[in-house]
Amino acid sequence: MTARKGRPAIGSSQQASSGAPASSPRPSSRAGAARPALPDFTRPALAPSLLAAVVLLACVAFLDSSAFVFARWGVTVLALIVLVFAIRGRAWWAAVLTAAVAVCWNPVVVLPIPGQLWAALQLVAAALFIVVGIAVKVPRAAD
Repeated sequence: MTARKGRPAIGSSQQASSGAPASSPRPSSRAGAARPALPDFTRPALAPSLLAAVVLLACVAFLDSSAFVFARWGVTVLALIVLVFAIRGRAWWAAVLTAAVAVCWNPVVVLPIPGQLWAALQLVAAALFIVVGIAVKVPRAAD
């Protein structure tokens, strides 16, 4: 039987007798177990990168509509968030690529890119975000 946090182990002498002898308490399986060591890094860019990839893939259908401007805003903001994490993780190649995505998808200053090339860039940028999200590792702060 395992011990519960802050309470005596089930069947211990501190509980009402339940048929188990009080002189032989059962050892807890978690009492001597050490916690697994945490890795020296985190992947904080993974969640915004995956979200940006989903937005890019879902909004391929909106390329010719006026609703695409909202997708551009979303991708630009998520690219800037991933850019900050890439800089913190000192992944300079990822910082350059996400800065390029932020500039290309910028809804304020629109780049004149034709429709089929834009659709292909949507897919390339989605794959780029997935790779950057997995590759960027930020060192864990010392506690």
